Amino acid sequence: MTAIDELLGHNADYAAAFGKGELPSAPSKRLAVVTCMDARIVPLRALGLEEGDAHVIRNAGGVVTDDVIRSLTVSQRKLRTIEVMVVMHTRCGMHGLADAEFRDEVQADAGQRPPWSSGGFPDLEQAVREGAARLRTSPFLPHTDQVRGFVYEVETGRLREVV
Repeated sequence: MTAIDELLGHNADYAAAFGKGELPSAPSKRLAVVTCMDARIVPLRALGLEEGDAHVIRNAGGVVTDDVIRSLTVSQRKLRTIEVMVVMHTRCGMHGLADAEFRDEVQADAGQRPPWSSGGFPDLEQAVREGAARLRTSPFLPHTDQVRGFVYEVETGRLREVV
């Protein structure tokens, strides 16, 4: 049995008891969370959220990319969110990843250079500050006064705010 087959079995159990099909698409807490795809981070549990509470946008590193801004623009303009948490984390695989070297590796293996940056960063807290600042200055986001940045500590499960 593959991992996907196992998950399909779990989904069948979940669907059998599912009772939240009437939730609206707009998150009830009017919140969006940008975080890393790291498997050690389970945003709903870590933040005490339930289905329907918040939009969660995940990518490698929790880096604020053009696609994150695209998703947040839809989230704010069409689905009423007004607050944004940028949550990066300790022991992240993107911390210290050199973009040029990574792109060289991909090119050597795939035969072409990726058109995108890996988003690696040398300083975790500075990367959180830069991501939050990019959102605060985006002309596409109407709600930028409640953008806050955090580091999730995978060692303890705690969030600490980066100012």
